[in-house]
Formats: sequence, C-alpha cells, structure tokens
Amino acid sequence: MDKIKDWILKHKLFLITLTILVLIKVVWVAWGCWSIGKHEKEKNDILQRKNWLVDKIVVEPRQLLKEMPGGLGLQFQGEWALYSCSMFSKAFSNISILYPETKQESINTIDSLIQIVKSPELRLYDKMRWGEDPLDSIAGDKSHISYLSHLAWMIGNYRKIGGGDNYNALHDSLCKAMNRRILESECMNLPTYPGEDIYIPDMLVAIVALTDYAQLNNGKYQNTVNRWIQRAKSEWIDSETGLLRSFLPLDGNTSVLSPIKGSYSTLNTYYLTQIDSEFAKEQYSHLKEAFLKDSWLTGFKEYPDGSGFLGMDMDAGPIIFGLSPSGTAFGIGCATYFNDTDLRKHLLKTAEIAGHTVSWNGKRRYLLANIALVGETITLAMRTNCIK
Repeated sequence: MDKIKDWILKHKLFLITLTILVLIKVVWVAWGCWSIGKHEKEKNDILQRKNWLVDKIVVEPRQLLKEMPGGLGLQFQGEWALYSCSMFSKAFSNISILYPETKQESINTIDSLIQIVKSPELRLYDKMRWGEDPLDSIAGDKSHISYLSHLAWMIGNYRKIGGGDNYNALHDSLCKAMNRRILESECMNLPTYPGEDIYIPDMLVAIVALTDYAQLNNGKYQNTVNRWIQRAKSEWIDSETGLLRSFLPLDGNTSVLSPIKGSYSTLNTYYLTQIDSEFAKEQYSHLKEAFLKDSWLTGFKEYPDGSGFLGMDMDAGPIIFGLSPSGTAFGIGCATYFNDTDLRKHLLKTAEIAGHTVSWNGKRRYLLANIALVGETITLAMRTNCIK
C-alpha cells in the first residue's frame, strides 16, 4: 500500500493531467453527440459537414487525388477518390430529400462530382488495371464493373432528384454495358480487377445502379436485378452467419469457402436497402447477430470471432478492440434506414469518440477527416440514409 501511495505522489501531475484530458474528452463527446436524434440540431450538423466536404472534394481531379493518402498507391488513391465522389453524391441525394430547400444545390454539386469522376485522372486507376479506358471500351467485354457502376449510380441519383437530361445518353450506355456483361457471365458476377476474386459489395453497386435505372426507365433491366437477387438468396448465403458472402471465386464456385468480413457485410446490407428492403431487413438481423459488439464502445466487428484486437485492414481501416471502422460507418446507414434509433445513437457516439468533431466558420468535420476523407463522406451518406 505504501508503494502505491509513493507511486501516486511521484506521478501526481501525470495523473491530474490524464484525468483532465479524460474529462475534456467526455465533455467533448457529449457535446458532439448532443444533436443526434434532434431534428433541427442534427440538420445543422449535417449541413455543416456537407459544407466542409464541398471545399475538399469539389475541386480539380488532381487536387482531389492528392487529398487521398499517398502511401496507398495510385490504385487505392483512385478508388478512394471514386468512393468519396459517389458517396458524397449519395449524401447530397439524401439531403435533398430530407431538406427539400437544398435540392438545387444538390443537383449542381452532383453534376460537378460526375464531371470529376468522368475525368481522365479519375479513370486512370481502372485503366491501369484493365489495360484500357473504362469509357472508351464501353462496347468491349472486360468488366470495369466498379468504375462503371459508381458513375452510373451517381448519374442515377442526379436524375432522380431532378437533374437535367445531359447525362441520359451516358447513363444508357453505362447500364446497357453492365447489364450485358452481367448476363454474359455464367454466375452473373464480374471481377473488379483481372485475376482477382469477385467482391460482392462492388457487384452490388452495379445492382443498385440498375435498380435506379429501372425506376427511371419503365422497369428496363429490372429483370436482371430480380434474377441477381434470387441467386443471391439461394446460392450466395454463408451457411454459418446467414449473411451474403463477401467474396466469390472468379468461376462463381460456391463450394469454395471464403471469410465473411464485417466491413463487407455491413456494406452489402446498406446497398440492399437501396434494392430490396425485405432482404435487407433479414440481412440486418443476421448482421447484428454475427458482428455487433454492444459495449462501452459500440460498433461492428471485422471478424465474427472478434479477433484483431489491434490491427490494420485495407478495407476496414485500423481495427481497434476488434471493431471495424468501415463496418461501423456502414452500420450507421443500416440503423438509420431501419429506424434503429438507439443503435444509431450508440454508433454515432463511437464515431465521435474515434473521430472527434471540430467546427469552424459554419463548417464541421471529424478531426480524422484530413487523413481519411472518404470516411467523412461515407458517414454523411450513411447518417442520411432515409427511406425513400
């Protein structure tokens, strides 16, 4: 006991400082979470985060690519820039529904984001992997599914909220190419890159884009969407978790086992909210059962067994206490859609603890946004994922 007292006396200043920092963080988190669930307060928070993101994303393509972490390499810088633009487009589409007075701003900004994604600079990462430009080879047979689907999804959102017809021809060609390539594949799935497994979340962007296109064009390609969903339900469900698989081999052989990841499963479920609400609801139930960690730090795990106490994953981000940053962010979108109010509050609290909100001059962001800009755009799209 005397040794403990001596240690406390020697480290009194350190302990006082640590206590003050903890108290400051507690107060900061409480302040950052104060607006959650309060309509007008949350509206201000959402719009201020949108304002900050506009300054960072709606820029010249080269500048946007420089905002992506340099250590990722050209491919992942391109991917993250693409995701930043597509998720920001979705956030604007959501915001225009939640707050109709923002509709014209949303249309104008999504227009600018489409122009960025169409640029040669943003197309380069996909061109490097496939050996051909994704837009110049639209009549060809190579997949390019990730790039094409994100661009088509953005145009779909632009048109759905009242954008003009200036992208209609491009939208037609993108969806025609994706639909043709999906139907020409025996397993109805296409690889993101040559020689790699099929990533189901990347395929789901194409299915979302075709769903939106069908709504705008008298059901055209809806049959392809329906066929894909039926095969997903009957062939691509993991027997242990009941969740849609994260990966498939190139030949679509479902007997080949592959890991189920929290980041992929939450993203799959989010995309399904845009396609099939009932299927999404079933998946959300399985998702919470397999991956939800509800404790002082609530979130979705990256691995069902909770392994990876501390680690790094290219898809999930830095895994801390077994939690998946990406999985937790995408989980916010699922909880928002299904009005799972308590879980949404807890997930946003975790985001605040990890991200630490700062605000200045009518703009707001998480402190970590400068490191992972894509994370800020994803979180904004997820917390505004209202039922259409």
